[in-house]
Amino acid sequence: MRHSLKYFDKMRCLRKRAAVSFLGVLVICLLFMNLYIEDGYVLEGDKQLIRETATHQLNSERYVHTFKDLSNFSGSINISYRYLAGTPLPRKRYLTIGLSSVKRKKGNYLLETIKSIFEQSSYEELKEIAVVVQLADFDSAWCEGMVQDISQKFAHHIIAGRLIVIHVPEEYYPVLDGLKRNYNDPEDRVKFRSKQNVDYAFLLNFCANLSDYYVMLEDDVRCSKNFLTAVKKVITSREGSYWVTLEFSKLGYIGKLYHSHDLPRLAHFLLMFYQEMPCDWLLIHFRGLLAQKEVIRFKPSLFQHMGYYSSYKGAENKLKDDDFEEESFDIPDNPPANLHTNMNVFENYEASKAYSSIDEYFWGKAPSTGDFYGIVFEKPIKISKIKVVTGTEDRQNDILHHGALEVGEKIVGSKKGRQCTTYLRLGEFKNGNFEITNLEHKVLFDINCMRILVTKSQKEWLIIRSISVWTSQTPNQ
Repeated sequence: MRHSLKYFDKMRCLRKRAAVSFLGVLVICLLFMNLYIEDGYVLEGDKQLIRETATHQLNSERYVHTFKDLSNFSGSINISYRYLAGTPLPRKRYLTIGLSSVKRKKGNYLLETIKSIFEQSSYEELKEIAVVVQLADFDSAWCEGMVQDISQKFAHHIIAGRLIVIHVPEEYYPVLDGLKRNYNDPEDRVKFRSKQNVDYAFLLNFCANLSDYYVMLEDDVRCSKNFLTAVKKVITSREGSYWVTLEFSKLGYIGKLYHSHDLPRLAHFLLMFYQEMPCDWLLIHFRGLLAQKEVIRFKPSLFQHMGYYSSYKGAENKLKDDDFEEESFDIPDNPPANLHTNMNVFENYEASKAYSSIDEYFWGKAPSTGDFYGIVFEKPIKISKIKVVTGTEDRQNDILHHGALEVGEKIVGSKKGRQCTTYLRLGEFKNGNFEITNLEHKVLFDINCMRILVTKSQKEWLIIRSISVWTSQTPNQ
């Protein structure tokens, strides 16, 4: 009996010691995991999400909800940046322009790209922009050489706080070998595009708090003159509407504009799926997940690809944006307005699509005499120029064959049914188009309304491709 009690006492002690040892090991493991989570550049939740979604399409319902639940993604990625030239900006700017560059086997266009940004901007515009160049190559000698060249050619922009050159050490990058070979891409191609995704993620992360808006360029781009003024006009014209990405070029990752507050989420997103697909494909998924289903692209394009050799293996890359215009052009203001028509609208080609600088249009079935397309401005305005284009290259006969353009004053009616009581006819359409300039000297009243009036029935349908309105000074209210 005594031996039995001693045996049980001994077993209890062993169990206690084993429990204490197990708890000790568990605590150490938890501490180690905590340190790993805090020090890692990707949150553990992100890693779990990668595992969970590895076999799901990005646009699946399951993924959309998971991404939104996880996605505050408001925190920055925990990495250290090396400042190679310049220092953080002393004040927030309107627009940050981001460039990521690596050593090319043939050609180098980075200096020309930076030069184009600054030369195509006025002194007033330069006050509102910041340019961040990330040298993303692991060849330290190349980075040092590029920094010397940039510092010599653009010293005054660095001193003025307009130009910063940064680098992220290789130790912060994830594994870039043995990656998934989606789309049958060769291994070196997968490595190149995967690293590029990480490069862009680190650049976005750095730029998140520098300005109100951010535009991504590649390192072989030239800019349209006064591109910032054009961008500001477009942003103003989209006030009150929801957007994630505005596009100012149809090529690659060139001229894609974001709200800066979305950059942390986009940075995390690129890191989570860095090995899945190229960055320009990921961007399509990103805006879709944030509920912008359609591309919002503006013409003419503000940025043009100028490189002849790709940064991938020096391959030839002759892509050009045929919508690009390098010289200064006058983007319309198109002030906020309510749009309406009594024409029979075809499918979803509604009235709002004509009063926009994106590539859309209004399409109505054969209009009759007296039919109209009306614009009621939210505030009375002074107009300097009006231009209306009907028809398209594919449907050159769907123009306004007989019509006039009128402007009006003295609004009556409720908010939904507002219209002007009196109209002044400015002229007739010719070959489907209408244009008038110096209008502020021809119309003495503040304009409340504008309308396109059908003066003779036609059997052809009507496409109003674009309505452009330029304002002069805003009248005193």
